[in-house]
Amino acid sequence: MASLLQLCSLFLTCLLICSASSNQTPKHYVVYMGSSSEENNEAAESDHLQLLTSVIPREDKERISLINHYNHAFRGFSAMLTEDEASDLSGRDGIVSVFPDSVLLLHTTRSWDFLEGKSSARFRHRSYQHKSSYDVIIGMIDGGIWPESPSFRDEGMEEIPTRWKGICMEGPDFKKSDCNRKLIGARYYNVPHTSNGKKTTQMRLVKSPRDTVWHGTHTASIAAGAQVVNASYNGLAQGTARGGSPYARIAVYKACSEDGCPGSTTLKAIDDAVKDGVDIISISIGMSSLFQSDFLKDPIAIGAFHAEQMGVMVVCSGGNEGPDPFTIINAAPWIFTVTASTIDRDFQSTVLLGNGRTFQGSAINFSNLTHSETYPLAYGKDIADKFSPISEARSCYPGSLDPEMVKGKVIVCVDTFPFVSREIKKLVAEDAQAKGLILINEMEKSAPFDSGAFPFTEVGSTIGYKILKYINSNKNPTATILPTADIPRHKPAPVVAYFSSRGPSVLTENILKPDIMAPGVAILAAVIPKVEEGSALIGNKPPEYAIKSGTSMACPHVTGASAFIKSVHPKWTSSMIKSALMTTATVYGNMGKPLTNSSGSFAIPHEMGVGEINPLKALNPGLVFETTTEDYLKFLCYNGSPEKKIRSMSMANFKCPRKSSDDLISGINYPSISISRLDKNGGFRTIKRSVTNVGLANVTYTVAVHAPLGLKVKVLPKKITFVENVRRVPFKVSFDGREASTGYNFGSLTWSGGPYSVRMVFAVKV
Repeated sequence: MASLLQLCSLFLTCLLICSASSNQTPKHYVVYMGSSSEENNEAAESDHLQLLTSVIPREDKERISLINHYNHAFRGFSAMLTEDEASDLSGRDGIVSVFPDSVLLLHTTRSWDFLEGKSSARFRHRSYQHKSSYDVIIGMIDGGIWPESPSFRDEGMEEIPTRWKGICMEGPDFKKSDCNRKLIGARYYNVPHTSNGKKTTQMRLVKSPRDTVWHGTHTASIAAGAQVVNASYNGLAQGTARGGSPYARIAVYKACSEDGCPGSTTLKAIDDAVKDGVDIISISIGMSSLFQSDFLKDPIAIGAFHAEQMGVMVVCSGGNEGPDPFTIINAAPWIFTVTASTIDRDFQSTVLLGNGRTFQGSAINFSNLTHSETYPLAYGKDIADKFSPISEARSCYPGSLDPEMVKGKVIVCVDTFPFVSREIKKLVAEDAQAKGLILINEMEKSAPFDSGAFPFTEVGSTIGYKILKYINSNKNPTATILPTADIPRHKPAPVVAYFSSRGPSVLTENILKPDIMAPGVAILAAVIPKVEEGSALIGNKPPEYAIKSGTSMACPHVTGASAFIKSVHPKWTSSMIKSALMTTATVYGNMGKPLTNSSGSFAIPHEMGVGEINPLKALNPGLVFETTTEDYLKFLCYNGSPEKKIRSMSMANFKCPRKSSDDLISGINYPSISISRLDKNGGFRTIKRSVTNVGLANVTYTVAVHAPLGLKVKVLPKKITFVENVRRVPFKVSFDGREASTGYNFGSLTWSGGPYSVRMVFAVKV
C-alpha cells in the first residue's frame, strides 16, 4: 500500500513539474492594446520593448524583441512569451487582450456574367467599369500573386493615385518592375510561429510576394482581374475572364503559405493595408469554427474593427465547414461575411454502362476514355482486400481494396467515410491501377472535383442505386467514364453550396450571419501556370486559369462588387455599401422560384444570408442602413466585453450603456434583424432601425411584411417620406411570438417607393 502511495505521489509530482515546465515554454503571443495613438512609431516601439523588459527575466533578454509591431490602425505587438508572462501582461492597464498566435486556414468568368444577367440594367452601367473605378484600391490578404498573369495587365489604366503610400517589395523571384498600374503594391511577411507548443517552427513563407500555392492569384483575379478573352481551363469554361471591378487597383499582402496564415501576420497585413491607403480589404481565410472564443482574441475581428474604424471596408469568407449549423466564422458585425453559391454552369462527366444506359455525373476530368470501349465494372465491397472490413472497401478507404482485383476495372464506391476526401479516394483507385472511379456522394457532387487525367465522376444516390443494380444483375458488368463537358445555362441556379458554413454564429445569435451569398462553386480564375502530378497536361503548356471552389472564391466576388459600388459612390461608407448589397440581394433563382440549398430545400437566411448579390441593382438602392463605430462599440458592450477594454479600442471617451445584455445586440442599426430569444409567454419585442435616403428626394415608401404563420410582425410607421431636408428616418418593428412555431422563424419586410425596393430579412427564435 505504501509503495502505491509513493507511486501516486511521484506521478502527481511529475505532472506538476511538467505543467510548470509547459508554462515556462516561450510561445508566440499577440499583445493587443486598442486604437492607435498619435505618438510616433519609434516611441511606441520603445514602449512595447519596455513592457517586454518588465516581464521577461534578464537571463532571457534575447526574447526582448518584437516579432510584429502594430501602430497604425491599432496598437500592439507580437513576441515570444511564456504562459506566465502573457498572463502578467494581460492584467496590465492599456492591454485589451493577450492571446497565442494561431494558424488561420485558406478557404479554398462566367460567374460575373451570371450575376449581371440577373439584372435588367446589365448594359446600362457598363461604362462605369471603364471610367469610375480607376482609383479604388483593393488589399488582398492572402498567399501572394503571380504577376505575369494576363489578369494583372495594366493596359488602359491611368497613373497610380497619389494617395497610395504602399510599396512593392522585392524578393529572389519578384522585382519592383513586376508591379504596375494594376498591381500597385506587394508585401510579404516571414515570421516564426509556435505550432505545437513545444518549439518554434518557421512556416514556409518564401521571402517574396510571389504566389506559390495559387490561392492568392485566384482570389485577386476574381475581385479585380482585367478582362482576358478566350480564358479557359484546358478548354472548359471558355470565355472572357474578368474581375468584379476590372479597373480597380490591387495591393497584395502575402501573409499565407501552404501551411496556413499566422494570425499575428494577418494582423500586421491589415495594419499595413490601412497605412498604405487601401479602400477595401479582402480576406479569404479564417480560424476553425471550433476555436472561436472571443472577438477580442480573434486577429481578423480585431484588425477588421480598426480598419472599419478608419474607413476601410473588410470582406471575409464565412468558412467551408457546412452544412452543419453554428459553423460560420468571421461573424463580427463590422465584417461583411460571405457564403458561397453555384452558378448556371455545370461540369458533367458521363457514365456509359455496358447495357447502353448513360448517366450524368459531376466532375472535372480530362481522361482519354471514349464511347468505343467499356471496362469491367466492380463495386468496392466485391474487390476488398481479404483483411479489410467490407464497410471500408465500399468507401475506397485507404488500404481496403485488393490491387489485383482492382487493376483495369472501373470501380464504384460510396461516401460512407466523408472524412476521407475525394482526393484520397481517387488516389486509392489510381494507385491500384483502376481504369476509373464512380463515387456515389449526394452532398459533394454539387461542387465538381478536379481529378486531372484520371477518369472520375460523382453521382447522387438515385443514379448510384441504378448503377449498383446493374452490377448486381449482370455477370460481367462493364462501364466507361467520359471526359468532362461544361453545360451552360444549368438550372436551378444559384444554389447554396453544401460546404458553405452555416449560421447562426456561436458567439452571438443576435446578428444574422452570413450576410450575403456570392458565386463560389467551380469558378474560373487565374492561377499559377504549373503542372501538378496526375494532370492531363504533363509535357504541354500549363493552364493560366483553373476552376476552384470555396467561400474563398465567393469572398472576392463581394469584394469586387463593393469596389464597383465604391467607384460610383466614392463618399459612401463601408456600412452604406454593405447595406446596398444586402437590401437589393436576389432571392429567386433562374427558374423563378425561391433559392434552394444543395439538398433541394428552400434556403434559409442562416444558409444564404439575405440572398445572392446583385451588384448593378445595388448601385441605386434608394435607402441604406448606416451602422456606425458607436454601434459596433455598443455591440461589444452587449456581448460582454469589459468597458475598460472597449474604451481602449475607441478613439473617444466611450461609455457602455447602463443596460448591456446580449439580447440588446439586435438593436444596433444593422441591415438585417436577428432575435435569439422571444418567449412564447408574453413574447413581445420591439426593434428600432433608421434608414438613410441615398435615392431621389420626395419619395414615399410603404412597408410590406412577409412573415411565417403565427409570428405577428408590425412596423410603425407604415409609410415614411423623404423630402429634400429629411435624410434619415427611424422606424420600429414589433414581433409577437405567442402563436409562432418553436425555433427560428424567418421572414422579411420591404420598403417600396418610386423605383426602389429595400428588403430587410429577419430571423426570430421562439
